[in-house]
Amino acid sequence: MNELTVCMLTLTLLLGLFLTGIELGFAMAIMGVIGFAYLNSFGAAVDMLANDFFDALSSYGLTVIPLFVLMGQIAFNAGVAKRLYDCAHKFMGHIPGGLAIATVAGATIFKAICGSAAATAATFAGVAVPEMDRYGYSKKLSTGIVAVAGTLGVLLPPSVTLIIFGIVTQVSIGKLFMAGIFPGLIIALFFGGISYGWCKIDPTLGPPSEKSTWKARFLTLPGTMWPIIVFLLIMGGLMKGLFTPTEAGSIGTFAVLLLCVIRRDMNFKGYVKSVRESMRTACMVMLLIASSSVLGHLITVTDLPQIASEWIVALPMHRALIMTLILFIYLVGGSFIDDLAFMILATPICFPAIMKLGYDPIWAGIMIALTVAIGSVIPPVAMCVFIVRNITKVPLGVIYAGCYPFLISLFLCVALLFIFPSLALYLPSVLMK
Repeated sequence: MNELTVCMLTLTLLLGLFLTGIELGFAMAIMGVIGFAYLNSFGAAVDMLANDFFDALSSYGLTVIPLFVLMGQIAFNAGVAKRLYDCAHKFMGHIPGGLAIATVAGATIFKAICGSAAATAATFAGVAVPEMDRYGYSKKLSTGIVAVAGTLGVLLPPSVTLIIFGIVTQVSIGKLFMAGIFPGLIIALFFGGISYGWCKIDPTLGPPSEKSTWKARFLTLPGTMWPIIVFLLIMGGLMKGLFTPTEAGSIGTFAVLLLCVIRRDMNFKGYVKSVRESMRTACMVMLLIASSSVLGHLITVTDLPQIASEWIVALPMHRALIMTLILFIYLVGGSFIDDLAFMILATPICFPAIMKLGYDPIWAGIMIALTVAIGSVIPPVAMCVFIVRNITKVPLGVIYAGCYPFLISLFLCVALLFIFPSLALYLPSVLMK
């Protein structure tokens, strides 16, 4: 067999290995070693495995991942999300679907200090769903809005998905952060609008709660200010070039921890819990990246990215249709295995083709991240939905039924970014020249 055939067979076997339930990072490393050993020798494959793992795990640039994950876990365990939700509840709870809108508003601000979609979904499943239950909200609406609110974690900075995309493609993480702001806020507005309209049509889904006084509303505002201040500190420093993404993660984590200590929101036990949870998540992501380096080594030596990009570009279709096809591949692939793992697997192959089609790499990163966000709430592998299910014990069918109306927002945002790429590119072009 020639090199390309070996590579294609290895990738096919890898997809089959995913279905066995083996850890995704181990599967990529195993198949990368087997394919490279067939083309060269077992000794060369073992040397490649050791070198790729060492190079990946000793990379200074990858320290940005555990730092931003730790920042989000500290905020989560300090009860930041509950204060954000309480504030939004006071301002919007009295309108139809107000608690669902408050969930979106709280999740949007919480995203300023938490880069994980899964953590956002888990946080608000425990905070918002019981409150909506207390006011007689439909389980369909309450669990559905919490599951889709987690997708904001994929676009709004500091997004772990955008960080990993930047590392894999060598695209500026700071620019990706800037580019995700407008699309993320647009989706949040769409989520709020659909919640309001859905409850206007069927008031039994989300009846209004009592109207709070202005005094009660203003008393909740101080608890929402410091997450915004930390967000502005991080993004302002990145925009002005005062520090790198890794330094931004260090400063943001220290700022969140310091504020939690000053406000007495967290004890030492809570800090240890935050470190343990963030290490678990960070190790999973780091293993995926290191394993993708091993598989990427095999893919590179067989010239698959170059051959695939030339074939894709030569397709007799408009480039927008080809880009749509690429995004569809991400969507389908991410529906059967973890979306993040599939993004790491597919991007080295698809990204060169996207560049040859003439698309901006920052825009492409946002489009791929948006596709990953959609994949996190559609079956069969829907991480955010599974997390909400495990916390609330609501049947999956009910949660999916609540998610589907909000998927309109995500697909509409994809269409808007195709028509108006400046929605993603304006802030990076103006603020990070």
